[in-house]
Amino acid sequence: MLTRSFDKVEKILEKYEYKKEMLIKILLDIQHEYRHIPREVVNYIGVALGIPPAKIYGVITFYSQFSLNPKGEYTILICDGTACHMEGSMNLVKVIEEEIGIKPGEVTKDLKFSLDKVGCLGACALAPAMVINGEVYGKLTSEKVREVLRNIKERKAE
Repeated sequence: MLTRSFDKVEKILEKYEYKKEMLIKILLDIQHEYRHIPREVVNYIGVALGIPPAKIYGVITFYSQFSLNPKGEYTILICDGTACHMEGSMNLVKVIEEEIGIKPGEVTKDLKFSLDKVGCLGACALAPAMVINGEVYGKLTSEKVREVLRNIKERKAE
């Protein structure tokens, strides 16, 4: 049973001229549009591009930026690579959990925030670091993390 209109998906497919070789760009646009890749959309683009859904799922599960589950409007990635871990990134996870009430891998009920631990953000010189919607925050302390999250919450309240 289809539960959504595929108009947005069609526009994305048209943008890339229904080319199979543009699958990753198509998936990135879909991820951006829906904040995840809905399962029924996988089947839809599979038919539209002539690609078996299993192959599309293989791409989605291979690349960490794709998700089959909804992500928050603000996606928080906290680094747990060696440098960040040694500088206390797991203590920062506890602060984030206290501030927004979710653990890594979860999304707030209002879909405002999601939190994920990642192996490395490539910002080792800024350890400990996190990324929120593409913006890197480094040399973090518990207080800096609280401040960043509170500023985001205040922005949303306005």
